[in-house]
Amino acid sequence: MKAHSRQQQKTVELCAASARAISRQPNLHFRGRQLYRGNTPQPSPAVHVREHDAERPYAASRGRADAIALRLRHSDSQLHQQQAPTAPIARLIFDLLEQCRIESQAPVHLPGAGANINANFEHWASHYFHTGLAENHIGNLMLTLILIVRARINAAPVPEYAETAIEATRAAIVPVIGHALAELKACRHDQAAFARPARQLAETVCAMIEAELADQQESGDAEQSDNALAAFPLLLEMEEEGSETEAIATAKTGRSATFSKHHQQYHIYTTEFDQEVAAASLIRPALLTELRAQLDQQIHQQGINVRELARKLAAALNPPQQHSWLFGQEEGRIDGRRLSQLVSSPTERRLFYQDHHQPTPDAVVSLLIDCSGSMREHIDQVAIIVDVMVKALGMAGITSEVLGFSTATWNGGRAHQQWLSRGRPAQPGRLNETCHLMFKPAEQGWRQSRKSIAALLKADLFKEGVDGEAVTWACQRLRLRAEGQRYLLVISDGCPMDTATNLTNDPFYLDNHLKAVVAQETHRGGITILGLGVGLDLSPYYPRNLAMAGATAVDNRLMTEIVELFASSRGKNSGTRR
Repeated sequence: MKAHSRQQQKTVELCAASARAISRQPNLHFRGRQLYRGNTPQPSPAVHVREHDAERPYAASRGRADAIALRLRHSDSQLHQQQAPTAPIARLIFDLLEQCRIESQAPVHLPGAGANINANFEHWASHYFHTGLAENHIGNLMLTLILIVRARINAAPVPEYAETAIEATRAAIVPVIGHALAELKACRHDQAAFARPARQLAETVCAMIEAELADQQESGDAEQSDNALAAFPLLLEMEEEGSETEAIATAKTGRSATFSKHHQQYHIYTTEFDQEVAAASLIRPALLTELRAQLDQQIHQQGINVRELARKLAAALNPPQQHSWLFGQEEGRIDGRRLSQLVSSPTERRLFYQDHHQPTPDAVVSLLIDCSGSMREHIDQVAIIVDVMVKALGMAGITSEVLGFSTATWNGGRAHQQWLSRGRPAQPGRLNETCHLMFKPAEQGWRQSRKSIAALLKADLFKEGVDGEAVTWACQRLRLRAEGQRYLLVISDGCPMDTATNLTNDPFYLDNHLKAVVAQETHRGGITILGLGVGLDLSPYYPRNLAMAGATAVDNRLMTEIVELFASSRGKNSGTRR
């Protein structure tokens, strides 16, 4: 499982790197199997580059990413939208022709990219053909069109398995579309010129398909019509620009004149009123019991497979170590004690032994929750994520703790009052009472902390947020741990925000401090810092991050993406422990 997970992650990283190189856009990356530019999901521009197959071969996965990257580099989306026909099937064909044009321009100096792009198309075409989608007239027409267009534009031969199947259809349509087909290759380096024959061809084939559907409806052959339409599921579901989930906003950042003036030195006006408190102690026991029951019900409705999540976490975070030897194997190292068996049993092959490696728990994960007021609307999602993660981590033998950060009051409280009484000295630095919350200490398991975790649902704990100090606090706690792998996952929905501090310094004072803290802790090593943005892209603060839409359901897929975030970051900040 661990080897498979590593291989999948390596594939994703290589696909993203290749896509960035080909497209010349440094902000391309994958989340799950979806390619993003910054925080905007990139639509798959043609049927064969859709992620319809989770078991796509390695070369095909690379080719899919390269094909989308070429589209970003060589196709003007605005021009394409202007030239595209309005009829759905014609638009579908037009999109496909444009993708074929783009793929014909794979860099000559990167032959591997061209080979991967062809492998991706062959994977899709084989799947389409062998699942029977080309057995009816319309499905066969579409496959024939795709194959002959690629053969003409890309100089790619028609696959042997499809030659006989498309022969009659090809003979029937080439006299009709031959002129437009001939123009496609001549214009393939000019998108505007290419669009004219491409649109003509798309509308011609669209008319053929619509006529076929009309004939079937008139003849009353509903079954044949249904079968014809069934040939399109991979095609008609293609997403348009913007049809994916809306782009998630990126955290707004800027330069703090105050922070720069003091040579990046952060100042705290007073720590006299700061608190570090167990969250459960702030809530009546009866209410805490009610909140726990409410959280249990919400988690039950999500149907998350906690055991499977625990296995994935164990594979991602627990380093394998040799525990013993496996004897009687058919390959490996020769076991001298068994050589005598060759004399008595010359056919015996179980003469070898192998190392037996098992994942060994040597990790600690700290979940740091932003308990600012804006997080109230997301806290149901966050509480589910936290509770499920803690339970799964425990099942995987991984230590965890849950921390939170807020302020003890709004608008500065006693710290602000003290500042006023002392004549309002300029640029006082942080000017509020911080409140660091403990929901689950590392020494306790999930069962002992179940009620305490439910304190996340208590809305009046949420006020303002001083993120940089909270990250420092969480890292200090992690550095006291003996585990070799230490992770900090910060869950937040916004930028650092404390009204009193921002008004008396400048709007980006806390913002710049958070970025400085993350950079310092990362440089120091020993702790991997990750960000989970709720409705916000936290990449300005946390280079390794995952953004989830505010309305995202907490399901198995989301939890798997969180595990993949941990897995992709493993060992990259595991410097000297201090």
